[in-house]
Amino acid sequence: MKPADKKIYLASKSPRRRELLRQIGIDFELLLSEKEVDESVLTNESPEDYVARVTRDKLNSAQHTMILRQLPHRPILAADTTVVIDGLILGKPADHAEAVQMITRLSGRTHQVLTSIAVGLTMGVETDIWQITQQSDVSFAELGSEAIEAYCRTLEPYDKAGAYGIQGLASMFISNIVGSHSGIMGLPLFETAQLLQKAGVRIL
Repeated sequence: MKPADKKIYLASKSPRRRELLRQIGIDFELLLSEKEVDESVLTNESPEDYVARVTRDKLNSAQHTMILRQLPHRPILAADTTVVIDGLILGKPADHAEAVQMITRLSGRTHQVLTSIAVGLTMGVETDIWQITQQSDVSFAELGSEAIEAYCRTLEPYDKAGAYGIQGLASMFISNIVGSHSGIMGLPLFETAQLLQKAGVRIL
């Protein structure tokens, strides 16, 4: 890869991650595997181990696809975000009732958003992988049942871990954050830039 080459593969369907990469001027091409990664939580698996494992699995799947399709070798970026409260992982709600349950649990409390990112670079038979997991603390104001019901009647909660996105309507519920705003969106840009630079991608 040329030193001035910024182009990478992004192993993510998330439109928010695409937007964030464009924000820091990264040229990317989507590289999605035909095989879905199993995002089930393993027995006794901690949230930190879970999000790191799923991210590595996404990266490995994308690397396999790149080799199988005989694509040009470039750094591959994979990421996964999970919402955690009381040690419990909150995934994407399956229906209205589950979305209400999740937002009710978050109401008036502080929870954690964990985003793990991994960058892999395959050259020949060798693959280097750099990975980091970033944590932010997010505090919700106390919410009334009417506000929760109204929010969960929108489309916003259903494709997001924890049933909310900081960049959407739920931003008016958030009273405080400690950490990375972009990390809560799904891609902590400070850490992402560091890992991409390690893989030889010129950021500026």
